[in-house]
Amino acid sequence: MGRNVVVSALQFACTNDVDINVDTAERLVRDAHKQGANIVLIQELFEGYYFCQAQREDYIQRAKPYKDHPTILRMQELAKELGVVIPVSFFEEANNAHYNSIAIIDADGSDIGIYRKSHIPDGPGYQEKFYFNPGDTGFKVFQTKFAKIGVAICWDQWFPEAARAMALQGAEILFYPTAIGSEPQDQGLDSRDHWKRVMQGHAGANLVPLVASNKIGKEVIVTEHGNSEITFYGNSFIAGPTGEIVAAADDKHEAVLVAQFDLDKIKSQRHCWGVFRDRRPELYKVLLTFDGTNPIV
Repeated sequence: MGRNVVVSALQFACTNDVDINVDTAERLVRDAHKQGANIVLIQELFEGYYFCQAQREDYIQRAKPYKDHPTILRMQELAKELGVVIPVSFFEEANNAHYNSIAIIDADGSDIGIYRKSHIPDGPGYQEKFYFNPGDTGFKVFQTKFAKIGVAICWDQWFPEAARAMALQGAEILFYPTAIGSEPQDQGLDSRDHWKRVMQGHAGANLVPLVASNKIGKEVIVTEHGNSEITFYGNSFIAGPTGEIVAAADDKHEAVLVAQFDLDKIKSQRHCWGVFRDRRPELYKVLLTFDGTNPIV
């Protein structure tokens, strides 16, 4: 008999009220649990609006320390009650540093560690370098009750190195909480299909299922230079180990996606396919350079 695990991706529109958003997340986690989910992914920075649209000093005050973080504590209670695993995205304050972080809550309600976002974007509408230090945890995997999981955050999902690093450490499923949508500087630019294909590639290249959870809705941030707005395009999805999409949401509606995977069967497929057997790490030193020629000293 295989080791079957049911995963879920949530998708919803956020308000600028933490309590309302956390209530929504809890409602949808409960819905996912009723549908049999063992591991439930909530989108990136779900406690409020995606504040990184603009550089505002007051938004930095939204950060809270990891220890005794109220939303993490609430999700610990929920995870324990339902017996589900919940990665919890939050804006972390650590002394004078700030991180875009995620705490992994196991099915017994225990907090088994955090990952801090490694790749920090900086562009119109996505000005994260103003708020976040580059993460210092490295890519990690977490042994939960149901599976060994790798969790990275949004911009991390564009980097095949991150997915491969987690797979090499034994990740059986990859999770990517996300906040991505329109580009304020170019309303004609739509990255949704590119976004999906890149992550489908991670699943297929590593022969692991992948879960991506994104926001929906229009969020407007007021700045001294005028308003900035992003319409998040949802399209949350779950991909199987060959990159095939097995569950998907649209760009406008709240969603609870679920899919079941036999991790023992997938493990056998992964080993038989040979992509890990035939790796040549000694030839990959170029990956440790910026320009493809000069090694980092």
